Amino acid sequence: FEDALHARNEVPILRDLIFAGLAVILILEVTRRTTGWLIPALAGFFISYALFLGKVFPGVWSFSGVTIERLLYRMYFAPDGLFGTIATISSTFVFLFVLFAAFLLKSGAGEFIIKLAVSLLGHTTGGPAKMAVFASGFMGSISGSAVANTVGTGSITIPMMKRMGFKPQFAGGVEAAASTGGQLMPPIMGAGAFIMAQWTQISYLKIIGVAFIPAVMYFLSVAFFIHLRAKKKGLKPLPKEDLPKVTEVLKEGWNFFIPIGVLMYFLIKGNTPTYAASMGIISIVIASWFNKGTRMGPKDILDALALGAQNMVSTGVILLCSGIVVGIVLMVGMGIKFSMLISTIAGGSLFITIVLVALASLILGMGLPVTASYIVLAVLAAPSIEMLMLKDHLIANFGLTAQQALDPNIVNNMIGLIPKEVSEGSLLAAHLLIFWYSQDANVTPPVCLAAYTASGIAGSDPLKTGLESWKLAKGLYLIPIMFIYDPAILFQGPLIRTFENIITGTVGLFVFASFFEGYYFRIINWVERIILAVTAVLLFWPERLTNIGGIILVVLMWIYCTKIKAKKTEEIPA
Repeated sequence: FEDALHARNEVPILRDLIFAGLAVILILEVTRRTTGWLIPALAGFFISYALFLGKVFPGVWSFSGVTIERLLYRMYFAPDGLFGTIATISSTFVFLFVLFAAFLLKSGAGEFIIKLAVSLLGHTTGGPAKMAVFASGFMGSISGSAVANTVGTGSITIPMMKRMGFKPQFAGGVEAAASTGGQLMPPIMGAGAFIMAQWTQISYLKIIGVAFIPAVMYFLSVAFFIHLRAKKKGLKPLPKEDLPKVTEVLKEGWNFFIPIGVLMYFLIKGNTPTYAASMGIISIVIASWFNKGTRMGPKDILDALALGAQNMVSTGVILLCSGIVVGIVLMVGMGIKFSMLISTIAGGSLFITIVLVALASLILGMGLPVTASYIVLAVLAAPSIEMLMLKDHLIANFGLTAQQALDPNIVNNMIGLIPKEVSEGSLLAAHLLIFWYSQDANVTPPVCLAAYTASGIAGSDPLKTGLESWKLAKGLYLIPIMFIYDPAILFQGPLIRTFENIITGTVGLFVFASFFEGYYFRIINWVERIILAVTAVLLFWPERLTNIGGIILVVLMWIYCTKIKAKKTEEIPA
């Protein structure tokens, strides 16, 4: 077919255009049946913009339009259309990792993870809620879906949290926040991570390597809220004698670590993600036979194949339909136009740009799945963030004015002159921020699917559960700001600065949670909470001097709350 097209000098004939039109219509309809109207409607808007709607827009947004023949050719035959990069990623990397996850779940890994969480954390303060964080982190990195993760682990952890004394809406909020974080945890971070690797030309291994520490910090931030709430309410941990022993649980399921090890081994060795995932799938079947209770027979293998195919259907059609949007955005140059608009509104401010991206992500997330939201935002907004991160470097090293450093055309022409570690670090940080923010619709009202799913299990008010999950997931917003302003947390720059950022950032998240909960080793008043808020800002600020000031305030507040204030409380007569 390609040879015939080349022989015609890339000029499609009527038959080609008919098949192209049918393909577009069928993909839009399959997407509608799978995910609803919003994604096809968005694709329809971009198609209309390219054909005729662009003519009615004023100024920079005006577009003269293309013929239907040209548009169909771009969507069906071009490498940035329906069957271009995104479709290739979907049918190779994404499918094999979805299949890997399906085999792991069918082999019994889900039950093992929950048992391990119970044995490790059940006896700690707020144990059942921390178990949800641990289990959801691991399950989410396998399942790739916050809603599926909420159902899978929440059906066990939410009732346990309620029995311990947590309110239903808090229990549901914990599960939703933890399940959302599962998409951020390597080694499987969802379809968006593979698209990120392809678009940025940064290896998937490097992406999951730099994403690990921020993901751990996110789960710690959720655990901090749980710990403080349990302390504040005086909730007791589960008796240790009632819990399974860690050694017994590991003895039953140690073989589940083998496939993860195999996957990471081949990735580190330099093999492609598809090869690594294939070897991982084979190792799951082999490793399952090391334990009598987890052995996978022919029926289990067929069930895993069916589960993987079912899970891939919705992801696949979303990615194909997103290919329409991406192809048209690239064709009409909308990415550059959007970058210029953001730069104008934000006035060159990186922080305001991040806020605008967060708002856009929330609005898109009300109707778009996480992966589609990431794709749309990445193609539109990532260049703006990257450009603002590079602004100071361009001004200092190339003598550009601030206005020139924010001109997309000038920046694109100079990318090759910028040191690779600087340009690559900015590119990766920008895409990771959008990837993180594209998850926020799972936990942010008014539309928060993971929270609403958890509220159904918890028997709580959906809006209250959504508000709790939004509060618990504050790390989702704060951590990306940390690595945008100082990419050291992504292992960009001196290693000593990376460790400093991890420590101050983690302590800052604890202080921030204490401010929200009103508990810092004891119940605190509003004046003390304001001091903690200032302390958190100092710890998050990307300067060593302010970080030191924040640490000093942390220690002083600890002395005051545990020694001085405690002594005053004891001296008050009964």
